[in-house]
Amino acid sequence: MKTACLKVLAGVGLSALVATQSLADDFPNRTVETIFPWAAGNAMAVDQLIAKAVGDNLGVPVTIVSTPGAGGTKAFKTALARPADGYTLISGWVAPLVGAPVKGTADWTYRDFIPLHSGASTIFSIGLRVGDERFPTFMDLVEYGRANPGKLRYSSGAAGNLPHMVMAKTLQAMGVVAQNVPYNTDGAARKDLQAGVLDFAFVNVAAYQADKDGYNIGLVLSELPDGKAKYDGAPNIVDLGVDLGISGLGPMGWDWWLVHKDTPAEQVEILRAAMSKAMQSEELRQRISDMGWTPLAWDHDQYDEIVGSVAEQLQSMGDALEWEKAELQKVNG
Repeated sequence: MKTACLKVLAGVGLSALVATQSLADDFPNRTVETIFPWAAGNAMAVDQLIAKAVGDNLGVPVTIVSTPGAGGTKAFKTALARPADGYTLISGWVAPLVGAPVKGTADWTYRDFIPLHSGASTIFSIGLRVGDERFPTFMDLVEYGRANPGKLRYSSGAAGNLPHMVMAKTLQAMGVVAQNVPYNTDGAARKDLQAGVLDFAFVNVAAYQADKDGYNIGLVLSELPDGKAKYDGAPNIVDLGVDLGISGLGPMGWDWWLVHKDTPAEQVEILRAAMSKAMQSEELRQRISDMGWTPLAWDHDQYDEIVGSVAEQLQSMGDALEWEKAELQKVNG
């Protein structure tokens, strides 16, 4: 009887193993969903381009599911609650992936995911008002700001967001104390810049390329050559000759495509191959670039190096926000 039971159990185990292997060999055989942390917009359109290319390589549709809320962390929680079977990808934007853990608003770190491939980035800039004779260049603004602490007014859109962190870090490195004015939308802030209400503001590539005559780009907040090109040769952080403490992906918005850490290795390798091939496509890269974004080329084996550096920089940028607040309190009494 004992021997018979063991044979039955062995048969069941073998059947389960064969079934599991069959599923792995057949992967993927249905739609793969990518959980995206923002509402529909330019960033989602870029991810849809990437998803289409990845799906073409996999032979099944790869869709984008917009899941906004809680600064992007709702999407991560939604994805992590699903089975780790390779059918759920995560569009790992920097704010929920790295920023939220640094701020203490997420119980994960970037190391808690398996990377597939880097996606795309949007390069930030500091925009000055066209025709403002006080500040024809960024260094003119810096000179004024050093001599007049707290007098300059600027906006990054929402207070405490990634552009605010990057701009605060830049101003700290240049010894400039300025007042950040929060806005509900970036567009409203840019309008007030053009109207002279603000002295400078965060401007992204899409806004600049839609109205090139509306901004005097004082500084491109990246050392990537692609940034200068997208802002028509405006000076970038390398041209300052000053170490601002920001580099690589640190001072910009970006995503890195991920899966749950428990996803089987066979599925991971299939997904990685499909995405790597997609991101090497010159057609896809050109389409991303045409939308004002920068296609990224870092593969999964560079994830720890590149994203780890961003985590360190964001911590330093968070410290810059605290510095800005403390210095303004000194100025304003």
